[in-house]
Amino acid sequence: MFFELFLGTRYLKAKRKQAFISIITVISIVGVMVGVMALIVVLSVMNGFREDLMSKILGVNSHLLVLSYEGAFRNHERVSSQVNAVEGVVASTPFLYSQVMLNSAGNVSGAVLRGIDALTAPKVINIEPVIREGSVQSLNRLYDGLPPIIIGKELSRHLTARPGDTLTVVSPHGKLTPLGRVPHDRKFRVAAIFESGMYEYDSSMAFISLGEAQDFLGFDDRVTGVEVKVTDVYRVERIGEAVQKKLGYPYWTKDWKQMNRSLVSALRLEKLTMFIILLMIVLVGALNIISTLVMVVMEKTRDVAILRAMGATGRSIMAVFMFQGLLVGVIGTLSGLLSGLGLCHILAKYQFIDLPSDIYYISKLPVRVETLDVLFVTVSAVVISFLATIYPSWHASRLNPVEALRYE
Repeated sequence: MFFELFLGTRYLKAKRKQAFISIITVISIVGVMVGVMALIVVLSVMNGFREDLMSKILGVNSHLLVLSYEGAFRNHERVSSQVNAVEGVVASTPFLYSQVMLNSAGNVSGAVLRGIDALTAPKVINIEPVIREGSVQSLNRLYDGLPPIIIGKELSRHLTARPGDTLTVVSPHGKLTPLGRVPHDRKFRVAAIFESGMYEYDSSMAFISLGEAQDFLGFDDRVTGVEVKVTDVYRVERIGEAVQKKLGYPYWTKDWKQMNRSLVSALRLEKLTMFIILLMIVLVGALNIISTLVMVVMEKTRDVAILRAMGATGRSIMAVFMFQGLLVGVIGTLSGLLSGLGLCHILAKYQFIDLPSDIYYISKLPVRVETLDVLFVTVSAVVISFLATIYPSWHASRLNPVEALRYE
């Protein structure tokens, strides 16, 4: 095995008359290197976008929801205590959810009204970091006799409402009067503005205290459900099953993956598609390896014949050219690996690529290198390079030494 490796390495060092083959070898190495580098950088950037997007989605949403088939339910304290006893659960908080209409100085917009407990909600959802003006604790006090409300930045722009302004919230449930059911409205004082980075949330979501929401919507002591934070967001399905099993009927759970199923599936499909497309660059490098080995085999026909005449087996000849092609692939893969990781480090540290924040809601290119992706790319490149060596090496092992030396 040593002499096969020795010859394979020696054949990479072309003599002066074989300089053209050496140039093609370098092109093969560069082709594999560029493919591996592009794969690592693109997948890392996509991982960064996915992580940034998930952090924004989970910023104002919980990991898991506990709901009831019967709709709004009472005794949420008992439900929360049972949920908190499940392994993997960090904290829980009750919430109320309803569609409403907001009116501020003639500017009207539909919104999702969420009633939350200002004491326990920050333990479950990351609402405090996204608040730009005011605080979550402002929901616990009145402002000139008016209850407080927290609205999104885009919703604030649409309503032209700033902290300290008054707006009217209209409930679709309405209230019964001698003239029939009429819309129920109540004035609120804008206490804070939040910016999650997701346009859908910033333009259509408002928070008030849980007690105020129950009174305004006529829910008494009922809640829509219980929000839950877990230790591992990627094992949320198992934790949700454990919670549902402990609570029993009529309660059921819904995790963040189910709530964003289309988005999660689209991101996974996009990542797979980009991997397949960029893998074509590695395949181009592999085709160069094939052409290089074919020309080397043609040029080394006399050498192969002499080796066969001296007793070298066909398997040894095949191993010589396999080692040569595999060395090209390994060198290109390692070069691409180092350059790709280096470029990712530079992008993450210096962040010199600016993005329009009004379109992407991020100003810098996010980068997140995942070990599993790097290993998969590296193994794929080496395997493709190895497969590219099979046919030329097999052809070399089939050379007849008598035919090769007949006219020498």
